[in-house]
Amino acid sequence: MKPSLANIRRDASDVTAGGGHGTGVGDATVRLQRVSLELMLEPGPLLEPIEEALAQHGAPLRWAVTACTALPGGQRWIRLEAVVLHGAS
Repeated sequence: MKPSLANIRRDASDVTAGGGHGTGVGDATVRLQRVSLELMLEPGPLLEPIEEALAQHGAPLRWAVTACTALPGGQRWIRLEAVVLHGAS
């Protein structure tokens, strides 16, 4: 079951990994991105819909539920803060 995304805010910063040009280690640029998501989730387990929502934005390195409100009918409004990785091999 897909969560509904009420609000998404993303901030990105580039981080260079590896030794850089001429070092023999290679050039690898990965992007770390902070993501804030607000999800409306149906009753049931939370982990799978949270992981699905985060995967749409990259590979999650860390995440936390920073707010949660129970709504009528068993739905839950959840705010997530995460850091995701782009460009890793």
